[in-house]
Amino acid sequence: METLNSGGITRRSLLSGIAAAPIAATAEAQTRRRPNLLFLFSDQHSYDMMGCSGNKQVHTPVMDQLSSEGVHFSHCFSTSPVCSPYRAMLLSGLHSLRSGVFFNDVTLIPGQGKYFGESLRDSGYRTGYFGKWHILGGNRVRPIPPGELRYGFDGSFLSNNCTTMFDAARAYYWNQNGERTLYGDWEPYAQSRQACGFLDQQQADKPFAMFLSWHPPHDHGKRDQYFVYDTQPDLMEQYSKSDPELRPAAAQLDSSERRKQQCRDYMAQTTGVDRALGMVLDKLKEKGLDRDTIVVYTSDHGDCLGAYGWHASAKDIPQDCSSRVPFLLRYPGVLKPRRSDLMMGPLDLMPTLLGLMGIEPPSSCQGRNLAQAILKADDRATDSVPMMMIHSGPEEYRGVITRDWTFAAQRSDKAFHPAMNVLYDRHEDPHQVRNQFADNKKVRRQMMDLTRSWMKRFDDPFVSHRELMASGIPWKYPDAGGAINRTTPLEWIKKNPMPAAKFREE
Repeated sequence: METLNSGGITRRSLLSGIAAAPIAATAEAQTRRRPNLLFLFSDQHSYDMMGCSGNKQVHTPVMDQLSSEGVHFSHCFSTSPVCSPYRAMLLSGLHSLRSGVFFNDVTLIPGQGKYFGESLRDSGYRTGYFGKWHILGGNRVRPIPPGELRYGFDGSFLSNNCTTMFDAARAYYWNQNGERTLYGDWEPYAQSRQACGFLDQQQADKPFAMFLSWHPPHDHGKRDQYFVYDTQPDLMEQYSKSDPELRPAAAQLDSSERRKQQCRDYMAQTTGVDRALGMVLDKLKEKGLDRDTIVVYTSDHGDCLGAYGWHASAKDIPQDCSSRVPFLLRYPGVLKPRRSDLMMGPLDLMPTLLGLMGIEPPSSCQGRNLAQAILKADDRATDSVPMMMIHSGPEEYRGVITRDWTFAAQRSDKAFHPAMNVLYDRHEDPHQVRNQFADNKKVRRQMMDLTRSWMKRFDDPFVSHRELMASGIPWKYPDAGGAINRTTPLEWIKKNPMPAAKFREE
């Protein structure tokens, strides 16, 4: 298939998956056993909020060290920058129209192929999952039942599903008996200790795969239209005398002390996550497991912190503050430390990591296996990441991000919102303050064409949240028990065909 790349030049499409890679490219790696996987991710951590990303205001020494020891990916984007859709893409390898998770608090439909945890379990890995889950659907305050709704994480499993109560007095999890139990500490620290306990149980002759999902630096509610991030006193004290430089897209709208305090508190939470990361990496080294373990640090999406006047949510929009996330990957003896601008998104993570681990990705995966590209340091193996949001309200769009451009547009029948119809030059306008959507018709058309090619791959007619919810299918898992919905949005679309919706200004 032919498509337009970011510069508008016709070239062979790179939307298709890259062939599965051998486990390593070095002699040392050829003789080593199958690696462990330590997948560590936070919630709402923007790419620009790390020292190793060039931000000298935030203290992230552990992340900075991890960056120096592995591959620091600078072009990882959250295809659907909101919690549940990202997590479903990560753990299933499926687009939202196949996983069923097209907005928050929806259950990931089981049985749509082999998922990440199932692939690891069936390959002989001892699995563990700790922290935020958020793909059970429905009522957030309940435990995730054992069985198919844990999608292969049949080993250690301790989660609170989804909560924004991080303090020691309220932070809790559901124990192995399904009982609500207080952590007794700031949530990330307590979850990291649980993860360290899992590492203490590991045997050198059996591989493990552990996922640890911290909720901070997420806000914990709103106060007078400002999201609130205050946290542990010692973390906040580090930033108490600072005068943070706000992002230009936020500062031009509101540079008040209230906004600056919000930024200080967010950075304080980020420093806390950095400490929690250090706890786990120290334990990994103490156990002598660090040389045989792939370590990943990333996040599900970013946080706008007031940019673009976006008060409805701290994320959701296609701009970098919301969509661009950290992705640090360390694989000792196999991957040399370097910076990479390989374009990648959440659909690519499952097949790529399985490829690096020597496990054939399931045929159901809709992302790209980029293992070979990473091993060969081929940063031009991909040229774009699709963007999509199916949500109630104005935050509904499709788009694409390339090395040169960030593009998104609403449907023509949606009420116009300036944050959802965008075209930014990523080189000339790195802070994304000059929207060329209305003026640069040539590039806008090229980006629409590229977006359409991604939508065609996923059989997406630009279906809307309203259309899916009007179907009568119970997308959310029933709170009171009952049958799990197993009808995917894509199946419904195919039974109820609709003409492809037009982009705004198309």
